[in-house]
Amino acid sequence: MKTIVKISLSVVAGSVLFLTGCNNTPQKATEVKPAKMVSEESLGLRKVDLYSENVVTPDETKYSTEYAGSGKVIERAFQDAPPMIPHDTEGMLPIQIDNNQCVGCHMPEVAVGMNATPIPKSHFTNFRPHHKFDGNKFEKSIDNMKNEIAIKEESTLVNARFNCSQCHAPQSVGQLVENTFSPDFTSKDGASKSSWSGSKLTEGLDTILGE
Repeated sequence: MKTIVKISLSVVAGSVLFLTGCNNTPQKATEVKPAKMVSEESLGLRKVDLYSENVVTPDETKYSTEYAGSGKVIERAFQDAPPMIPHDTEGMLPIQIDNNQCVGCHMPEVAVGMNATPIPKSHFTNFRPHHKFDGNKFEKSIDNMKNEIAIKEESTLVNARFNCSQCHAPQSVGQLVENTFSPDFTSKDGASKSSWSGSKLTEGLDTILGE
């Protein structure tokens, strides 16, 4: 019996060695392509190597010297984009809550006479969450999940909008890189006028209207 078992094991071992030997056929090595070299001159906007700091001079940028009220209007970059400032802002910045020279020309009641773009209705609308504070105790809005907001039209510029230069910036002359962007305006006068007014002010918002 022991002899039979030894013979059987020998046959199995031989078969395994035979099959293993057949499967050891050398595989063709995968061809490795050399990595593409990237020059230092192509890594950024500058067109010289990283060690030539002494010859790197940025393109000159000039801001408008047109006087405020000159009537020049810059087309918007895209639909409802904040308009760029086309005139000189020397002496007007930084804007402070108690010192804002922009409102002197851009308030709706005087803008037409000053040949300026009037501040839109959205800037006289309070979109902030309606919290309560009596001077001592602060209470958050009731339903955080609904982003509870009290939309309320004000007669004066709302405090959240006093810093005009937070969204509006002077337009400079000069092009650092080529700009191939082409806007697709959703309204026929989108290049010169915002569509964010009327019902659009509350579109998609779960709000509490006024209080």
